Amino acid sequence: MKLLQIKMYRRINYIAAILVLVCGLGAQAQVTTSSPYSRYGLGNIKGSLLPQLRAMGGISTAVNKVSGFNYINMQNPSSYAGITLTTIDIGMNASLTNLQKGSLSENSFNATFSHLAFATPVSRHSAISFGILPYSDLGYSYRNRTKVDTSTVDQIYEGEGGLSKAYFGYGHRIGDHFRIGANIEYIFGNLQTTRATEYPYDATSVYAKLQNKNSVGGINYSYGLQYDFNVGKKTLVTLGYSGSYKGKINTTQNFYATRYLRDASGNEQTAIDTLSSVDKGSSNITLPLTHNFGISIQQNDKWMVGADFRMSKWSATSINGTNQGLQNSWGASLGGQFTPDAYSYNNYMKRVDYRLGVSYDKTYIQINNQDIKQMGASLGFGFPLPSANGGTAFYKINFTTEVGQRGTLNNNLVKEQYINFHLGFTLNDTWFRRYRVD
Repeated sequence: MKLLQIKMYRRINYIAAILVLVCGLGAQAQVTTSSPYSRYGLGNIKGSLLPQLRAMGGISTAVNKVSGFNYINMQNPSSYAGITLTTIDIGMNASLTNLQKGSLSENSFNATFSHLAFATPVSRHSAISFGILPYSDLGYSYRNRTKVDTSTVDQIYEGEGGLSKAYFGYGHRIGDHFRIGANIEYIFGNLQTTRATEYPYDATSVYAKLQNKNSVGGINYSYGLQYDFNVGKKTLVTLGYSGSYKGKINTTQNFYATRYLRDASGNEQTAIDTLSSVDKGSSNITLPLTHNFGISIQQNDKWMVGADFRMSKWSATSINGTNQGLQNSWGASLGGQFTPDAYSYNNYMKRVDYRLGVSYDKTYIQINNQDIKQMGASLGFGFPLPSANGGTAFYKINFTTEVGQRGTLNNNLVKEQYINFHLGFTLNDTWFRRYRVD
């Protein structure tokens, strides 16, 4: 019994250490992006995908276990039912972005904590999972210069903030082949947009700024199911569906009008005064109804290939009662994973997971009658780490690189090219099991 208590204390301390690390990362890093397209809707939607799934083009709807290793796939909560070991996944990401418009070009770099997820079985047929990850990012800054009579006027548009998602989910297996599950999700964060007017060649001018702040917090739901069947002795086919509810989350909107100056170096000074401050009270944001369909084929401990198709009804999305003028979106992904020999003792590279994928999306944005499309390719690896002292724990480092493009130079629009890097650490262990003591 003392041995059991010592093991449990060590594991509790391990969880506490992870939580301290996450809090430290969250305090130092801000969820940021540098994309003019994040101006629309709720920003850039991130998707509930961990690095190992992003590496396969984002396929997830029909993904459960791959090569015998437990994944936390919160995109389809029915997958939790296949979790047989306590699983922790923690990670971060970084992005390099190049924006082009005509002959102009701009580069930016952002990095942030990406996720913390935990899952554990509660019976032979079910498991729970909970965690936190980004829902959307908002970040842009650009200006339009015009002439008014003889004066030059700059209209400056900026946005910052983003939404996060904390979730708790349960998955249950019915019979040998059918799984069902659901998540309850709390979506929260702040979205702030600013519009300022400046006279760049008039040193005596006082500038004006209009700020709109939305504080968001509310409950939504997602759900899913999976069904699998064998083809031959070693090949397994999985069919999946997942979706999210067309929910409404609460938002509190505040509006500010201020005046400010810039110093000789061009830096913005503290506001001189506030011309107007209006609390517009509580309202809501309408989220879209989403549907995801997927299929995967795998040979145990060797390979898996899969495909997803997704659609979301963003045309009904409103913020504070105002329709956002978005269009319905759809997308598709194709990807897979190959592990040469998961049990090789003398060749480490044979135990590495090799992942590849592609994706295409018609986003919810349309500008000047031009659909904004996004396409990308991804490459990733899963590097297994040795168990400490020959124990029951299995560790894996997942690294993914995504290369993609959004938008176009046509119709005087912006083409956004990006390279995203995702790094995750995954632990599988036999926590919370009862030990027999002779």
